Amino acid sequence: MEQHIRFCKTSDGVRIAYATVGSGPPVVRVLGWMTHLEYEWENPRWRRQVEGMGSRFSYIRYDGRGMGLSDRDASDFTAEAIVGDLEAVVDALGVEKVALLGISQGGSVAIRYAVQHPERVSGLIIYGSGALRPAGSTGERETMLAFIRQGWDSDVPAHRQFFTGLFIPDADMEAIDAFNEMQRLSTSADNIVKMFTAPPPSVALPDLLPRVAVPTLVIHRRGDAMVPFELGRELAAGIPGARFLPLDGRNHAPLAEADVVVLETMANAIAEFIGSPPASAAAPHVPSGLVAVLFTDLVGHTQMMSRLGDAKGRDVLREHEVITRQMLKANGGTEVKTMGDGFMASFGSVTKAVECAVALQRAFAEREGEPLNVRVGLNAGEPIEEDGDLFGATVILASRIAAKAEGGEILVADTVRGLCSGKGFLFADRGEFVAKGFQEPVRVYEVRWRD
Repeated sequence: MEQHIRFCKTSDGVRIAYATVGSGPPVVRVLGWMTHLEYEWENPRWRRQVEGMGSRFSYIRYDGRGMGLSDRDASDFTAEAIVGDLEAVVDALGVEKVALLGISQGGSVAIRYAVQHPERVSGLIIYGSGALRPAGSTGERETMLAFIRQGWDSDVPAHRQFFTGLFIPDADMEAIDAFNEMQRLSTSADNIVKMFTAPPPSVALPDLLPRVAVPTLVIHRRGDAMVPFELGRELAAGIPGARFLPLDGRNHAPLAEADVVVLETMANAIAEFIGSPPASAAAPHVPSGLVAVLFTDLVGHTQMMSRLGDAKGRDVLREHEVITRQMLKANGGTEVKTMGDGFMASFGSVTKAVECAVALQRAFAEREGEPLNVRVGLNAGEPIEEDGDLFGATVILASRIAAKAEGGEILVADTVRGLCSGKGFLFADRGEFVAKGFQEPVRVYEVRWRD
């Protein structure tokens, strides 16, 4: 899947960068915080989300004025100017209508555009937004601004991590580091101060809500740490005929690793809402009944890309993809989806799944050149199959087990070990852990694959 970056110009002369991925009904993402089209695409975790949307839609993202690849020297950050960025992008696409996916404060921008140009909007999807931005005390705002002014541009992430903690409180360290870096690269301290002190687009939103005349879906997480759930519910109640979809979780910005089910639920809901066809008309056959689910993850991918550079790093990543697909094919596995630096696959045979995991690790260990440290996790059960994809507790636990492994390791659930009894594998007990989202502990075992 390729990302195509283009530029358009607003009515006040600001150049805006926008990117298109995939095909199908056009969906424009309107984001309310920092963006950087290139960094999002290069980071495997964000790229998974972009490619996931691109598999269903013609997915359009853009960098707002003052950030990313757009003009950095913009001075006007009023609500009208920010809506003007969206207007320029929609006009540049040359399509009759688009669906708008307004995320966080981008929801306010999308609503304003939909009220001003209802004839250009096929549907309005609002995620994690509220009728008013929580103002906080004067002291809190001054503390935030001090963090920004003193250290936003520095290499020390603590000044940006205040915001990271609000956006992704349940993130792992790799996701936190990536979010901190994205904020630093996206814009300057001067620009973020201008954006933060300008009246937010949500100020007059309560008066606009009754005027929304396009189909609307509002999605909000019950434990959202940034925008309280109640604000999302009030927003949905204020828009005539709006549908409301509550989801569990605290992360304001969903993560590819921690929020797999949330992201799939959102994508399915959006597809149903705007009348998109299923994600895969020619989806691969996924075994039903008892299924072994395998996850892989390339450890240290971000650091490798930084060390080798984009071109050489991508060559190594491509070799990793080739090896993985060869081993899946040789062992009867079905690639369910790729996630930038990792794969999800299914097997009708648990034994074959473990054999494939061992073959993968041996292939990665035997190759020459840049080391490929891949962790593998396996679980078995009866997941839910839909449109060539798998969902449910079996899948989530497989992902959690993979995240517990180190590079070069294979970890499996006790269920997998039991089903492979007498098959010649050597297992080492790694103890129990309570996976996020599960109440009962699960015992995991390491598969000893080295000779």
